Amino acid sequence: MVVTKDIECAIRYYQALNKIVAEKSLPYKILIAFSGEKRINHQSYSITPAEQSGLFSIAAEGRGGYWSQYTEAGMNGFPDSKTAEMFDTDDYRILVVANKYLTGFDQPKLCAMYVDKPLAGVLAVQALSRLNRSAPDLGKLSEDLFILDFYNTKEDIKDSFDPFYTATTLSEATDVNILHELKNTIIGLGVFDMEEVNNFIELYIHGAEADQWAPIIDAAADRFNFEIDWPENGKADFKMKCKQFVKIYSRVAAIMPFEMKDWEKLFWFLRYLIPSLHIEGPDIDSMKDLLDSVDLNTYGLRRTSLNESITLDAGEASMDPLKPKMVSAGGEDVTKDPLDEILKEFNNRWFKGWDATPDDQKMKLVSVAQAVAADDDYQKLVVGNPDQQAVNTVMIEIIDRIIRQKRKGDNSLYKEYQQNESFKADFRNIVMTMLGNLDYYGVSTR
Repeated sequence: MVVTKDIECAIRYYQALNKIVAEKSLPYKILIAFSGEKRINHQSYSITPAEQSGLFSIAAEGRGGYWSQYTEAGMNGFPDSKTAEMFDTDDYRILVVANKYLTGFDQPKLCAMYVDKPLAGVLAVQALSRLNRSAPDLGKLSEDLFILDFYNTKEDIKDSFDPFYTATTLSEATDVNILHELKNTIIGLGVFDMEEVNNFIELYIHGAEADQWAPIIDAAADRFNFEIDWPENGKADFKMKCKQFVKIYSRVAAIMPFEMKDWEKLFWFLRYLIPSLHIEGPDIDSMKDLLDSVDLNTYGLRRTSLNESITLDAGEASMDPLKPKMVSAGGEDVTKDPLDEILKEFNNRWFKGWDATPDDQKMKLVSVAQAVAADDDYQKLVVGNPDQQAVNTVMIEIIDRIIRQKRKGDNSLYKEYQQNESFKADFRNIVMTMLGNLDYYGVSTR
């Protein structure tokens, strides 16, 4: 398995590997896996006939170069639902991925992984564990496993695996009573009542068309957006509590007895209401347009270690449960801004020596997050989408597009993003993290 940082990179790897297979007349084929469609600019890239596998449209050559569009099915030559099945045959020996198949993919034949992608936390454990599948009938041994990592350090992998090495326990039990408090608080603010929730559920669970139950959602959204005279931070506070209810209930519902029907009803009602709750924030100066993007990057390759042992801590790890307290906007301790904590670590690593104050650095990131949240693809393909792999793919495309759109001035940020893959990965991660807190920072999500 070849694990790449994004879909475009996966396509480049797939094409390069196919070229090698053809040149050497190797007796096997290569597969690629990714979600949705990917459009690539070949401005600085020469397209050969062999590399046009999966290409179903090429725009006319112009100032922007060639644009091509790819799908997994088009490149493999069969529906993407058959990719895992075909990879199990003797005809295919290599699978190139970006996010898809990094979790939940059980293929005992996997014995080698080439990693060109930042991996951390649970994702690192799940991705590398794709090799940890026994295959006694094939004679597969632990000595056969091999990982070549171009991106992550030994310390990165150790930090990711340590919490799960021996035993992992919660520092305390998750307090589901918070759902009672959240429900009562949300209902008590007058945006909607349980009668409206029940009316919505009655239509929704019986398969009614959206135009029948949507007016109920719209009425509640109109009260929130236009009718209620909210105090300072009131709108953000309400929306944050709605999101917190959905997040906590979605996790505990799978392991707790189904006794609270009102929680289930409210969960589905809020899933459709939240995207319609608009938080208007102060105007934020956007970054100036930057230089034209650079499509290709070069690698400087050197071996940093070989066959080193990673010793994990044998002690039991403790993890905190879901937050037992209700979130709120504009809390008492205003000095403990979670975004500031994230930015502090990010700034220490990347912004040293930059001619920008901490507030300026914060605005650089907030302006990008604001633009992402206002993007049509974000609203249509990310909000409410339970497919995390698809969400990650779309988010990367949106962030890259936003950076390209902001082309004037601020050359240091733009160059760093285009030329430094580590910075790009961290920048994407922090923007995604910020999107979950935009309401708190007064940034409109629409």
